Amino acid sequence: MLGLVKGLGITLKNMTKPRVTYRYPDEPLKMPDRFRGIQYLDPEKCIVCNQCARICPTDCIQLTGKKNPDPEKKGKVLDTFDINFEICILCDLCTEVCPTEAIVMTNNYELAVYSRDELFKDIRWLHENNQNIRSENSTNLIKKPGGKTT
Repeated sequence: MLGLVKGLGITLKNMTKPRVTYRYPDEPLKMPDRFRGIQYLDPEKCIVCNQCARICPTDCIQLTGKKNPDPEKKGKVLDTFDINFEICILCDLCTEVCPTEAIVMTNNYELAVYSRDELFKDIRWLHENNQNIRSENSTNLIKKPGGKTT
């Protein structure tokens, strides 16, 4: 009987405390500024130097480039850029080594899918992943006319 009274006392005491849980699907969690989430890619900034693919410890980044179609400009332009999030450990090394900051980390963390095949993300998906870019990276992004960020 004493144990029951102690248990009810603890329950009643904790009922008056504020909640510590989140209504996760309805209210997304606010991540800290240095959180390493899914990458965002700006293909226009990429110079196809391949440093991100070389430094990746899991070898999950594949990219190819082609000769620039504009004869006045030198170098290559990005043709394909694929990341396999099945093995990506979101270590932030690819963003640290990028000389043009074409690839940056965001605060997005939701990668839940029903099939592993959906974890292979391409250049179009990575470019559209521009919500919740970390604030330290968002200062480096250029604003285009019309209010869109790239």
